[in-house]
Amino acid sequence: MDALLKSEAGQLVVAIPENGIDTAWLAQPLAELGLTSGRPFSRLRVESPSTWRWKTPDAAFLARLLRELDAAGNRIAVDGLPRELEKLLALARGGAPAAAPHFPRQPGLRERAGLRALTVADNVWAFIALLGEVALLVPRFFAGRAKVRRAELLEVLAESSSRALGIVAVTNLLMGAILAFVGAVQLKAFDAGIYVADLVGIASARELTPILVAIVLAGRTGASFAARIATMQGNEEVDALTALGVSAAEFLVLPRVVALALLMPLLYVYGCAFALAGGMAVSMQVLDVSAAAYAAQTQNAIGHAHFVIGALKALAFGGLVALLGCHYGLRAARSAAGVGAATTSAVVSSIVGVIALDAVFALCANALKV
Repeated sequence: MDALLKSEAGQLVVAIPENGIDTAWLAQPLAELGLTSGRPFSRLRVESPSTWRWKTPDAAFLARLLRELDAAGNRIAVDGLPRELEKLLALARGGAPAAAPHFPRQPGLRERAGLRALTVADNVWAFIALLGEVALLVPRFFAGRAKVRRAELLEVLAESSSRALGIVAVTNLLMGAILAFVGAVQLKAFDAGIYVADLVGIASARELTPILVAIVLAGRTGASFAARIATMQGNEEVDALTALGVSAAEFLVLPRVVALALLMPLLYVYGCAFALAGGMAVSMQVLDVSAAAYAAQTQNAIGHAHFVIGALKALAFGGLVALLGCHYGLRAARSAAGVGAATTSAVVSSIVGVIALDAVFALCANALKV
C-alpha cells in the first residue's frame, strides 16, 4: 500500500484510495500511515480520485488527523475537500467561529405606517370583492339555484334569530330603562316628564335599537361565523370546496349574509318593543305616568319614517356584520392563533363598521330632511 500520508514542502498530503479510507485505519497509529512526527505543517491537501464519494470513515479519519495536528500546535488550512465535508470537519475541529448576532432592522414610523396602510387597503379591496360576489349571487339564491345546504341554512337562521332573542331582549330593555332614567332627571325639573316617551321612542326606533342589536349580533353571531369559517380554513375544508368547483362565497358566505340581513329587521322590531317597555316601566315608577298615557304619547311621537329608517339600518347592519365575519374567516391564518385573530378582527371591524354606516345613514337622512 502506498503511503496514505505524505509530506511535501511544508504540506501534509492525504492520498485517498479508490475505495476510500479503510475502517481499520481509524485505530491505526498515524505514524504507521506516513505521518512524520515533529514536523510543522502549514497546509493539509487532500488528493482523491475523480470517482471518490466521501463516506463516514473518510470524515472520521480526517477529523482524527486534524485533531492531532491541532493538538500539536498546527492550526492548518485544508484544501481539496468537498464543500459539505469541509463544513463538517470545521465543526469537528471546534466549530466555525460564531457569527455576529444579526438583529433585523426595525422599520421606522413611516415604514410602519406604510405597511399598515397597505394591509388595510388589501383588506378593504378583498372585502369589496367579496361584497360584489355575494351581491351577484343573491338573485341566484332567491331563484333557488344557489349551491347551499338546507340544513346549514336552517342552522344559520336558528343561530341568528331564536338563540339571540334573550340577549337582545335584555340589552334593549335595559337601554330603554336607562334612557328613561336620564330623561326623567332632566324633564322632571320642567314638569315635562311625559316627554320621556318621545325621547325613548324616537331614540330607540331610529338609532339605538338598530345599533345595539347589530353590536350584540356582531359579538355573538358575527364572531361565530368568523371562528367557524377560520376553522374550516385551517382544516383545508375551504380548499376542498374549491377543488370540487364549489365557490366558498356561494356555499359558505351567501346563506349567512342573507339569513342575518333578513332576520335583523325582525330582531329590530322585537328589540324596539322591549326598549319601549323598559322606558314605560321606569316612567310609571319615577314620573307616575300611566301606561295608557305613555303608550299614547309614544304613538304620537313615533312616525312611520322612524321605523322605516330603523328597519333599513337593521337590514344593512345585518348584511355588514355577516360579511365581515365571513371575510375575516376566509382570510384567517391556518392555525389556532389565526382563528382567534380572525374572531377578534371580525368583532372589532363589525362594531366600527356599524357606527360608520350609521353615520352615513344620518347624513343621508339629514340631506333628505327625514
